[in-house]
Amino acid sequence: MPVNIQLEWTPNPSTLKYVVDRQLLPSGALNFTSKDRARSDSPLAAKLMDIPGVAGVMLGGTFVTVTKGDEGEWDELNDAVMATLDSHLGANEPVVSEEALAARATPATSGNEVEDRIRSLLDAEIRPAVMQDGGDVLLDRFEEGVAYLQMRGSCAGCPSSTATLKMGIESRLREIIPEVNEVVSV
Repeated sequence: MPVNIQLEWTPNPSTLKYVVDRQLLPSGALNFTSKDRARSDSPLAAKLMDIPGVAGVMLGGTFVTVTKGDEGEWDELNDAVMATLDSHLGANEPVVSEEALAARATPATSGNEVEDRIRSLLDAEIRPAVMQDGGDVLLDRFEEGVAYLQMRGSCAGCPSSTATLKMGIESRLREIIPEVNEVVSV
């Protein structure tokens, strides 16, 4: 079955976003920066990580963000990524293992009410906006007024991620959750 793939540039020059015409994940995103984890959790991410020059893969609902390493050149990488996406998705091969989907089906809760409120706000408002640019943001932990966030996909290493983090995410979290004094990327 043919797959329609649209290439989108992201604010991060080391990442490209590939939007596809089918659902890859029911919600959220999965980030892969190691070949071992990709092999265990996602046949598609494993194939993409095997392309020389690919340093990371993030799977979203209907997109794949690919991060190139220092040795990668987009002219060559793009052709290989497009061919891999077309052949894998066109053959209706599994994108993510059943085990990986089951493991993420249980929402993360900490028992800490402030962390749960931060996660809810991230899920409802911030993550969908960040995913528009091929990225993702997750709460790592909340300690002594500081929300430690993981920037993923196109947000990891992006030149504008500091501005997004401080002026966008931190401002919104502080506005809604008064216990948050600062946001820091980990």
